[in-house]
Amino acid sequence: MSFWQMITKAFVDIINTSGFMKLSIGQAIMLAIACVLMYLAIGKKFEPLLLLPIAFGMLLANLPLGGLSSHEKGGLVYYLYQGVKLGIYPPLIFLGVGAMTDFGPLIARPSSLFLGAAAQFGIYFAFTVALLLGFGPKEAASIGIIGGADGPTAIFLTTKLAPHLLGAIAIAAYSYMALIPLIQPPIMKLLTTKEERMVKMEQLREVSKVEKIVFPILVTILVSLLLPSVAPLIGMLMLGNLFRECGVVERLSDTAQNALINIITIFLGLSVGATASAENFLRPETIKITILGLLAFIFSTFGGVVFGKIMYKVTGGKVNPLIGSAGVSAVPMAARVSQVVGQKENPANFLLMHAMGPNVAGVIGSAVAAGVLLTLFK
Repeated sequence: MSFWQMITKAFVDIINTSGFMKLSIGQAIMLAIACVLMYLAIGKKFEPLLLLPIAFGMLLANLPLGGLSSHEKGGLVYYLYQGVKLGIYPPLIFLGVGAMTDFGPLIARPSSLFLGAAAQFGIYFAFTVALLLGFGPKEAASIGIIGGADGPTAIFLTTKLAPHLLGAIAIAAYSYMALIPLIQPPIMKLLTTKEERMVKMEQLREVSKVEKIVFPILVTILVSLLLPSVAPLIGMLMLGNLFRECGVVERLSDTAQNALINIITIFLGLSVGATASAENFLRPETIKITILGLLAFIFSTFGGVVFGKIMYKVTGGKVNPLIGSAGVSAVPMAARVSQVVGQKENPANFLLMHAMGPNVAGVIGSAVAAGVLLTLFK
């Protein structure tokens, strides 16, 4: 065999054994979807901290022969995925969220809890519609929780009830969380009058340090006794908050809200994205989940704003109904949306701190909703 024949044969062998020859149409479609999601994360800055690792995980999972799907045993991503499968990452994410969250606005105005609860309406609406479309109760519960606008809670519940839907549900949940600034404002304006949107709320009272320290301890005890199934989420959320508020473990608080949550976010996003291989993702169920997830977000916003209108009437116009939309969780983006929409009507209006009350109440509310669904269907 001549030198050129050897070179040609080696080149042909490389081509024949490469991933290019094994790439299916489904995998090519998934690579395109992954690139669109990366564009949204980088170009549009839609939840980039989570959307970017999820999208890149999706890309890795659909490269033929790479062995980087979360379901392919022995690879790096497979072992990272065990943290999702065993329910370890979502509570650790909650630890960091708790360390970053100020529950002061909720303590100052406890009625915000009702707004946080009302904004979980979309969970139950989507759950009902999913049942009507033929999903089983466990699958319907996992789809419905998308309406809580809380990615870790959605992942936590889905791994317990319907792990085969994890990729589609996680991607839908984080994608819609990223699109909150686009989804919520039209609904908020449709449901409220100009007079309601212009309401200036009274300044919140100052919350003492003792109240802020007692709150996470009390919530942990009450919620964990009532719904033991969500004790990992609530417990870690409140532990992180106690780190923040007690003032004696600053190093732990700093680690929880920076290094730890960043590391877990990388592991969680990458391994969840890598569950979305073409054979698992490109199914009619994925389209249904995507539509149901959007409905869940819309009706959760609807529930929060409508209850805000009720509070507006009951208080004689002292509550701006726009803060109700922040009850969908997604801290602090949903609260910022309330601020932006309110300030467009009245530039002197500052709703951010008022919206943070229902916003952080939504985090607790979505975890409680997940606990109810787990108790009913596990």
